[in-house]
Amino acid sequence: MYQKVIIIGNLGRDPEMRYTASGKAVTNLNVATNRRWTNAEGQPQEETTWFRVVVWGKQAETCNQYLSKGRQVLVEGEIRTRQYEDKSGQTRYAWDLVARNVRFMGGRDTSSEAPAGEPPIEQEGEIPF
Repeated sequence: MYQKVIIIGNLGRDPEMRYTASGKAVTNLNVATNRRWTNAEGQPQEETTWFRVVVWGKQAETCNQYLSKGRQVLVEGEIRTRQYEDKSGQTRYAWDLVARNVRFMGGRDTSSEAPAGEPPIEQEGEIPF
């Protein structure tokens, strides 16, 4: 069985990268997607959904190096559930989008020109199991 999720959105803040104890790079991205529609009364509506994206390996380093708040990305991956305890001892669940591919789209101004020295549009990575 295989699951595939694709989102296009903008980074809500700069990437946050760290290294695991074994030395593998991991970068977290917060990506906002927007949905726009017109309601029955003809009024425009908008809804924003936030995704916590986890990127691993070389792709994590590349994302950390070239992405920043406001940048548009296309992320392809799968949803993973994790369980943790909050400060009061309650069990909580979080859902992460673990990236398989991250594509750098236009800049903050949605210009189609990439900054000098930018990597190829698509960076591929593996999802660790």
